[in-house]
Amino acid sequence: MINTEIFPDVEQLLDNKDWDRLKKTWAEMKPEDIAELLINLHRRYVAVAFRLIPKEKAADVFSELDPSQQEFILTHIVDRQIKELLEELPPDDRTSIFEELPEQLTQRLLNLLPAEDRKEAMGLLGYPENSVGRIMTPDYVVVKPDWTIEKAIKHIKKIGEDAETINMIYVEDDRLKLVDDIPIRRFLLAEPKQLVSDLMDHEFVYIHALEDQEEAYKTIKKYDMNVLPVTGEEGVLIGIVTVDDILDVIEEETTEDFQKSSAIVPVEEKYYSASAVTLYKKRIGWLFILLLTDFFSSTIIAHFQDSLKAVIALAFFIPILIDSGGNIAAQSSTLIIRALATGSLSGKKWFSVMKKELLVGIFIGLTLGLTLYIRGFFWRGGPTVGMVVAVSMVAITLWSNLLGSLLPIVLTKFKLDPAVISSPLLTTVVDSTGLLIYFTLADFVFHL
Repeated sequence: MINTEIFPDVEQLLDNKDWDRLKKTWAEMKPEDIAELLINLHRRYVAVAFRLIPKEKAADVFSELDPSQQEFILTHIVDRQIKELLEELPPDDRTSIFEELPEQLTQRLLNLLPAEDRKEAMGLLGYPENSVGRIMTPDYVVVKPDWTIEKAIKHIKKIGEDAETINMIYVEDDRLKLVDDIPIRRFLLAEPKQLVSDLMDHEFVYIHALEDQEEAYKTIKKYDMNVLPVTGEEGVLIGIVTVDDILDVIEEETTEDFQKSSAIVPVEEKYYSASAVTLYKKRIGWLFILLLTDFFSSTIIAHFQDSLKAVIALAFFIPILIDSGGNIAAQSSTLIIRALATGSLSGKKWFSVMKKELLVGIFIGLTLGLTLYIRGFFWRGGPTVGMVVAVSMVAITLWSNLLGSLLPIVLTKFKLDPAVISSPLLTTVVDSTGLLIYFTLADFVFHL
């Protein structure tokens, strides 16, 4: 984080048109810090401030901004500056930006690119959304098995500057098929007259371009890699994915999951740049659905109003039972959703999950039920009410625990996002069914 006291100084420089001092300020700052400043500047300053950023830093700063700010800048600077900016951006960052922009603006930007870069960008955009192909970069270093180490190192020095990384050097055969990956240090430690094939062990990990981006994350995590080669048909090497690209993807998906778990339609832009109207649209849909679902709870209470009149003490425990049921369901669903996301649990193990959660539900239900029985016996309603509340607590706990743990697995089985079983939605469903369990049991015991 940078000192926020600098914000007024930058705005003052812009108001005074002190361009030289501002250019010097930008030159002394890191791209990440400049981006943070731009994020907090008033919109009327942003385009001018961005134009004054040194060319060698502009692309890095631009990559740090959120899509709405990127679009704003692109619509307020001239084509020549846009062309220079796009050419400096890495191909994967450029593709990420194109994905977020309106179609008309994307087409305009594509037309500004040189023919070779435009072909490259169109190729990356041609892969399915959320596929590895969308985030890979074609900037990598490749050598041949029959090259000498001396020749390979000369090649690395020649093209390494434009590569995304040279930590790992890839080996391909005459058909361009990936046959190995070799750490750069092994080239540096080898004898100049040795062949590249002498360093090869033919043990490497790769991923197909059409695989989901989450699979790339799991692969990188499993094998503790910094960069993952991407292949096309017949094992041809077509790109690489670096760990920073994957971390960006995971951050976006984690944010989406958090928003879904709170019954919010994912907000593509960052909070500070989202308008009140946008936030309203993202939230009101689920809130309206939850409101309609709550009608079931009120209908159930109305249906059993005679029971409440006969045993008024039953009403005292309604908030406790429905809140406990919702909390239990939210706990179990969170555990299962996270386990599915990290790959530590698969949908095939649903029966094991059910057995475990039944046992956990019994333990939790008995603990909470005993507490409620004591509460009902001594303070509210006597032993019969205490027994009804306690048994209801056990039943609601078992039901809530199973519902919260198995629903995400069912959704995963049908290729749906388990995060849509948000805590508010799950809680609302459990509230209604919990009330039904409670009053049905009360009617049975009290013969109402």
